[in-house]
Amino acid sequence: MTMKQKLFLTMSLIVSVSFGWAQDINFSQFYELPLLRNPALAGKFRGDVRATSAYRSQWNSVTTPYKTQALSGEIKFGVNANSDDYLSLGIQITNDLAGDSKLGKTQVMPMLAYHKLVNSYRNSYISVGFLGGGVQQRFDPTGLKFDDQFVGGAYSATNPTRQTFTNTNVLYWDASAGITYSSETDGGILYYVGAAYFHISQPKVAFNPVNDMRLNKKLVLNMGLSVPASEANTLILYGDYFVQGGNSQAQGGFLYKHDIVQGDELENTSLSIGAFYRWADAVVPVIKLDYNHLGIGLTYDANINKLKQASNGRGGFELTLSYKNFLNIRNTSADKMRCPVAF
Repeated sequence: MTMKQKLFLTMSLIVSVSFGWAQDINFSQFYELPLLRNPALAGKFRGDVRATSAYRSQWNSVTTPYKTQALSGEIKFGVNANSDDYLSLGIQITNDLAGDSKLGKTQVMPMLAYHKLVNSYRNSYISVGFLGGGVQQRFDPTGLKFDDQFVGGAYSATNPTRQTFTNTNVLYWDASAGITYSSETDGGILYYVGAAYFHISQPKVAFNPVNDMRLNKKLVLNMGLSVPASEANTLILYGDYFVQGGNSQAQGGFLYKHDIVQGDELENTSLSIGAFYRWADAVVPVIKLDYNHLGIGLTYDANINKLKQASNGRGGFELTLSYKNFLNIRNTSADKMRCPVAF
């Protein structure tokens, strides 16, 4: 990596810290973290409870690694014994740490979603979901290097700087909402489409209270499709398109799932392989193993954006762990003929 490229990265980080610009967290295995895609995608799984964790590390070959963690939990249950409607409750927690300044963001977001059956023959549901909570942003200026610390072309941490920061921590509230429609065809093809609106109130995120910098609202469109190829094989497609602050991004791809051992409900063993593409950014191969109630997924980003030369095409790896199960309760979805199921 050249000195010019290092300086560009450093200055970009200083600017983002000074003015409070923010970028939403995004995972390569975005389909494993549905609450970050659309709050209305909550509860769309086989089972009563689901917990998912994710760890992502990127840009190791370019600068100090950017590390992102996520943890989500969901529980769903029937509204009453005479209805196939469902209610989902949950929480989404994320933590992000970036660069030498340790620019970080932690958010804790409770979730509520309602799934309304609109067509029993097609198992069609309209779902609405809401996600909202507190967010903390912070950074450590002691890890930054400033131009006035370079004397005679050489940098020294002991050289004084005129840069001062009166506030390195900010707390704000954020909220999002979404809607989805899910159904199936006579041939057993499952699908859903949806839309979500993030950062409804456009919260103020600047570290300097004088600056009225707002978190840009984000509009997201979602889709998913599950096509049975045979009794033991399924082709699964996912896609998202989002617009935020005048910028847009598209991501999507496929998984080909093979059931190694078929059992009842969640007692299956399956292996999935596939690939995803983030437009003009990365190609992402993926492998996933599901064993009974547990799932583990691994991806690696092959970088194709403007930093490809500096990073030698290396973006970063991502690991997800998930758990799903039924509960021994009166209104468990195991007793239902219909439920909003994802793939």
